[in-house]
Amino acid sequence: MRKLLLSAVALLFLFSLGCASKDYVRQQIDPLVDRISKLEAKVANVESKLVALERLGTDVEAAKKDAAAAKALAQDAMNAAKECCDKADAAAKRAESAADRAEAALKKAETSAEKSKKAFELEQRK
Repeated sequence: MRKLLLSAVALLFLFSLGCASKDYVRQQIDPLVDRISKLEAKVANVESKLVALERLGTDVEAAKKDAAAAKALAQDAMNAAKECCDKADAAAKRAESAADRAEAALKKAETSAEKSKKAFELEQRK
């Protein structure tokens, strides 16, 4: 009987050491819960900033594409303007040449008119 009582006390002692009360568990877990909550908040903040940076990176890439497209359009416009200037220069040279030929024709016509006038006057005198 003594053995039975001794083993019962030993078992009771063994079980009493292994059990923890709810308050003890709360005291041990509450600081961990607070730290985990703070870490979760920081992680959420970092994730939101990361999303914002990814959006910004996407916006930067879109802006680069838009800038490249604008540069290409500007280059095309410059080429078109240069072609127009070249055509205008060629047209101006042709116009100048035509004006020179017209002046030469005018001088010939004036000379011919003078000759005709003199011939007419000479005919009238005869």
